[in-house]
Amino acid sequence: MFRSTDFFPVLTLQRAVVLAALLVTVGDISAKDGSSDVTVKPIGRAATAAEIKAWDIDVRPDFQGLPAGSGSVEKGQGIWDNRCASCHGTFAESNEIFTPLVGGTTKEDQKNGRVAALAGNTVPQRTTFMKVATLSTLYDYIHRAMPWNAPKSLSTDEVYAVLAYLLNLAEIVPDDFVLNQNTIRDVQSRMPNRNGMTRQHGLWDNKGKPDVHNTACMQHCATEVSIISTLPDFARTANGNPYEQNRNFGAVRGVNTEPGKSGGAGSTGGDQSSHGADSLHQLANASGCLACHAVSSKLVGPAFTDVAAYYKGNDGALAALVAKVQTGGQGNWGQIPMPAQVQINKSQIEQLVGWILKGAP
Repeated sequence: MFRSTDFFPVLTLQRAVVLAALLVTVGDISAKDGSSDVTVKPIGRAATAAEIKAWDIDVRPDFQGLPAGSGSVEKGQGIWDNRCASCHGTFAESNEIFTPLVGGTTKEDQKNGRVAALAGNTVPQRTTFMKVATLSTLYDYIHRAMPWNAPKSLSTDEVYAVLAYLLNLAEIVPDDFVLNQNTIRDVQSRMPNRNGMTRQHGLWDNKGKPDVHNTACMQHCATEVSIISTLPDFARTANGNPYEQNRNFGAVRGVNTEPGKSGGAGSTGGDQSSHGADSLHQLANASGCLACHAVSSKLVGPAFTDVAAYYKGNDGALAALVAKVQTGGQGNWGQIPMPAQVQINKSQIEQLVGWILKGAP
């Protein structure tokens, strides 16, 4: 296909630092060259401590950057059941939506620091705890990216608690364990694949050498981008309308392939005016409902049109569904639980349910 460096110039760290220094620290500089004054006006400003802190949230493998906090296995289980189980399963073993997080490791792996099943392919599917080498990776990812429909919504203590529960499910820590910035270092020494990280190979084999050893190139950069491969329409809509399956935040959205709406199969998905006038559709998106439901096709949960058809003529459907959305539940449409709705109030839930029972027009 293509490499990213074919289209975008590579900016090395050294060059980036120099450029940032020029943009941030240049002030009014006057110099005489014999006949005229040369003045360089200031560009930009120095970042404040608060701005730097907001971005500086990564945690290194040596746990530099790890914030103070703590969370127990017991507390983590409650958070997991309410906010994580719908995608990963009650015991993080589900393969319904994402691949399993736990399983495939043994006490012997914890002792050796290398998961034997990775070499022997003795388990049907590789789990997260089979592959990950550093506990900081799990903390960092949960902190910045989870839950799927509300990233960065977990507090520091909640992240510790969720990670403690995962470690317990992976049989690395006991039921009464409390994870904090100090105990996490001891747990790292028990990670089943802690010795599995290597830099002896790259993502691609480049004539016997890892591609990660390549040097930055700033020459012969392409000035135009040409699309050489596209996904056929039948594949783009195989799982419903991609527009309705994306997160309710961020700049990148799915292509709107619903017939009769703006932004069809050939659209880039950037124009969302087709749904902009529908406040209830926007409310469903903002509250996270569209992370698991679509209007006319099944995703994680049933399509809104299927719900409307199922409850058609049922006078008590509105009150019953409002209560279910408020408290969460499972079983009516499959075994994947629906978490309790906590992002909007009861009045808004009643409006949404009423809209859904009409077929989400």
